[in-house]
Amino acid sequence: MHLQNMSYKAFQKLSNSYLQPAVIHKWQQYQEEQLRILSQKRVKVGGDMRADSAGHSAKYGSYSLMNLENNSIIDVQLVQNSEVGGSHNMEKEGLSRSLRLLESKGVAVDYVVTDYRPQIQNFLQEKKITHYYDVWRLEKSISKKLAKVAKDKDCEVVKKWQCGISNHAYWCAASSSSGPEKVAKWTSMVNHMQDIHVHDNPLFPQCQHPVRLSSDRNKWFQPGSKALFKVEKILTNKKVLTDVARLSSQYQTSFLDAFHSVALRFTPRNVVVPPGERLCRLYLAAMHFNENSSRIQVGTTAGNWRNATHFPKKGGHTLEPVKTPPTQRYVHNLISDVFEEIVPHP
Repeated sequence: MHLQNMSYKAFQKLSNSYLQPAVIHKWQQYQEEQLRILSQKRVKVGGDMRADSAGHSAKYGSYSLMNLENNSIIDVQLVQNSEVGGSHNMEKEGLSRSLRLLESKGVAVDYVVTDYRPQIQNFLQEKKITHYYDVWRLEKSISKKLAKVAKDKDCEVVKKWQCGISNHAYWCAASSSSGPEKVAKWTSMVNHMQDIHVHDNPLFPQCQHPVRLSSDRNKWFQPGSKALFKVEKILTNKKVLTDVARLSSQYQTSFLDAFHSVALRFTPRNVVVPPGERLCRLYLAAMHFNENSSRIQVGTTAGNWRNATHFPKKGGHTLEPVKTPPTQRYVHNLISDVFEEIVPHP
């Protein structure tokens, strides 16, 4: 069609001169205001690293820090593996940079929620910062092990209990006020699966559900059975019990995973961009996510809430709320910034 279009070189020149400075200026302006507000109290934060997955070059990693009380991104750090001696050190460095920023702005951290990483655990222990684990990471690990056991001969009953054990992990965390109480409730599952609902641990002496009489003995694990032995070994593993004691009772990091999905649209893994542009794209993703993280659920004309049915690959189905369409007010603010701040003062 012989249409004239801007060359990539020309776009990069304009981007470097106007767009990227506007994005950096607007993000720093927003971040400064958020940290000023947060400096007035102790904050509960969650952190996670988004790095290139297996099969991609793990040259860069972006560490995101979220205010768990309102699910907003308060900091994004871009780390290059050559800076820290390998990709295995990127997550610790990203968290360290974010915490240094909070400290420099007078923001006190109440506790940090992350997935389990020995490096992160040791680092926060040295810093004397309370550290909790996200429940989903533990639940996912245990579910995989249970799914493997369920395929063994004489272990078919395990499949019936997989969902219940996963839900039990969340309940243990949410309903407990201390680590030992979480462990007591978690280990009670071994008795519960055998239709025994009174326990030896004084922190959780009996199950809290109503007493139900069941004539179907096949739904319960039989004492001394192969299935019970294997499941008990998984649930009462020393490391698992240590992790259960550290599960976060109030906040999880699921919104961080949602942010990483948004960031993937701004920084696709198959697109190679310079570090400066990559960081600006992450700032844009954070601005987009923060603007839309509190969208409300859409209602029907009959006055009910709208939900959508999703069918995961592993089977079953889930209901998720249908929310109002996302907005992009930050784009208009950036355009204004370009012409009011960047162009007059390049």
